[in-house]
Amino acid sequence: MGRARTKDAEHPAARLGSGDIARVVPAEFGGGYELLIGDTPQSHVDLADPTHLHFEYIVRMGAVIDQLRSPGAPITAVHLGAGAMTIPRYIAVSRPGSRQQVIELEAPLVELVREHLPLPRGASIRIRIGDAREGVRRLPPALHGQVDLVVADVYSGAQTPAHLTSVEFYRELAQLLAPTGVLLVNVADGPGLAFARRQVATIGAVLGEVAILADAQILKGRRFGNLVLAASAAPLPAEMLPRILAAGPHPAKLAHGAEVAVFATDAAIVTDATAVASPRPDAGIFLR
Repeated sequence: MGRARTKDAEHPAARLGSGDIARVVPAEFGGGYELLIGDTPQSHVDLADPTHLHFEYIVRMGAVIDQLRSPGAPITAVHLGAGAMTIPRYIAVSRPGSRQQVIELEAPLVELVREHLPLPRGASIRIRIGDAREGVRRLPPALHGQVDLVVADVYSGAQTPAHLTSVEFYRELAQLLAPTGVLLVNVADGPGLAFARRQVATIGAVLGEVAILADAQILKGRRFGNLVLAASAAPLPAEMLPRILAAGPHPAKLAHGAEVAVFATDAAIVTDATAVASPRPDAGIFLR
């Protein structure tokens, strides 16, 4: 997460169906560009080097992706939520020949990104417009059981919509995964981590193996931030976990096995009937 920006008329912008304004602006730190929705930083893109991942939680997602199959081998991936397509760009460059599907609700956002932050040449990235859950149901049946990676990183404003947090939803995603496929979910939560604990319990009820990657202070529930949940029906290889942690950024924490079970103790599994949107961060979180 980055700092908030003041509104201006100098940079490419698009009005979204939600009423928010999306803008592409030069990044204040790290080079490249940021996609802002309202004043909230959503994505960072380095057109000169798509393997440069700037936001901490995205770096952690990239570390997991690096461990899939053989290094550099092409994969099949489905992304829910486009943003500026940072992760699809990363995969296209680091794993040439990969086949990727991106589902994004906001057509104006996709048009803005495609025009002002063009995708890597030759990238096989199919973009589908629509609600993430409905889009998953409309994916070609041939993808079922064949997908190496599903990334769920969907936000309406600063919150994940409720219908994308339930056990029924995660069962639909699990149907896409290959036997050793991995689901990555970006969960934003604050002190107490009640929402994150329920998400871990819910995903664990569908895919038995779950690991949590986060800043140590966030995982302790001391401040609001992003937790990356990595889940699979197959055991995550033992050698994968220290490699992911070593990739940084630091101070990082990786919870796995018994530690995850303790984290989710007594947390209720979320259903369509009980689902709620993720917590809204305090307005000041993007001002640091």
